[in-house]
Amino acid sequence: MTLARMIASVGGVGYLSPGPGTWGSLAALPLAWGLHVLGGFPLLLLGIAAVCSSGFWATKRLTEGQADHDPSWIVIDEVAGQWIALLALSFPAWHAGIDIHRLWPGWIAAFVLFRLFDIWKPGPVGWADRKGGPLGVMLDDVIAGVLAGLCVLAMAYVAHEVVMR
Repeated sequence: MTLARMIASVGGVGYLSPGPGTWGSLAALPLAWGLHVLGGFPLLLLGIAAVCSSGFWATKRLTEGQADHDPSWIVIDEVAGQWIALLALSFPAWHAGIDIHRLWPGWIAAFVLFRLFDIWKPGPVGWADRKGGPLGVMLDDVIAGVLAGLCVLAMAYVAHEVVMR
């Protein structure tokens, strides 16, 4: 397996079925946890930059000249998007010194919401997906991750400021 294929499939996770995108998102969770535990929010942010750039490179290399610009086994984009959604948990945990394990409901919400936006492709997610090419492959998941993260923040606000008051 080439380096590009290893990156794009996240070490072969993209070949799991059914639902390789869901498997890619699931694989992203312990990886994000490890980055957060090792270096907090800054390391997760660096990881996102590395995954986005290497994912763009690998996707470009593997889809160049191919009819299918977004094969289902390419799941590095799911890792990028899932990690972006998890920034909504990583930053407050890192900033306030909260044990990341205490935010477990947010992990579930980030996973479910990211998958929902990635599959449903509302508004800007669908727009990015229609761009095609490696940029579209990566960008739709980045936007889905941002939307999921914003929803996680909104849910946390409601839970802590409205429900628990």
